[in-house]
Amino acid sequence: MVLLELKDLCMNFGKLQVCSDLNMVVNKGEIHSLIGPNGAGKTTVFNVITGNYRATGGKVIFKGKDITRLPPHKIAQLGIVRSFQHTYLFQSSSVLDNVLMGCHMSSRAGAWREFLHTPLARQKDREARAEALEIINFMGLNAQKDNLAGSLPHGHQRALGVSIALAGQPDLILMDEPITGMNPTETLEMVERIRNIRDRGITVVLVEHSMKVVMGISDLITVLNFGHKIAEGKPDDIKKNPEVIEAYLGKEDQ
Repeated sequence: MVLLELKDLCMNFGKLQVCSDLNMVVNKGEIHSLIGPNGAGKTTVFNVITGNYRATGGKVIFKGKDITRLPPHKIAQLGIVRSFQHTYLFQSSSVLDNVLMGCHMSSRAGAWREFLHTPLARQKDREARAEALEIINFMGLNAQKDNLAGSLPHGHQRALGVSIALAGQPDLILMDEPITGMNPTETLEMVERIRNIRDRGITVVLVEHSMKVVMGISDLITVLNFGHKIAEGKPDDIKKNPEVIEAYLGKEDQ
């Protein structure tokens, strides 16, 4: 089942063409990686999907609906969330409070913060807390739930960033280099968490430079170079593609 479709997507900044005629289909329940050299346009594609950039051509279709011109908050309400390349956390708040903020910023719970003196609002607040604790446990952060976000080691901060995204109850999560800066142990843990997110019923689109991770985790891979799609297929097919090897894989540690 098709969840997300990019149709002839173009993104220009003045005369600079960052993305050109990109067609891509993301099926429900898969891990779909978007790879390419630095400057290939990967993060720009994420920004267009989430509404932070407005496409200069083409369409973004989500669950069969054209979302190309919707603002970011409307796109988030439909079920698309993003974890960022650089972790944005409330450094002086606890892990639990960070995830609670993610819960309360979602369309389900946000309004209840204004009515905390009503019984129904208190019930919603309890439900949000239970949800936040479940996500924290799912992401392996239970032992750190009361620690300040700013005191966490790098790997746990990245996991917290993903936890906040999951608090929005997405159908699709866009993950921008979630492995960056991690040591081997942290990398293995995050890879397993990404698989678990997919197994939870959440579709994943992944931008990641580690080809070992990409080839080991992806159901399908789309390769960009200078804003153009040069290949798409399963990991074994991408490994053997001469154009991909020349543009990207041959320059990376395998």
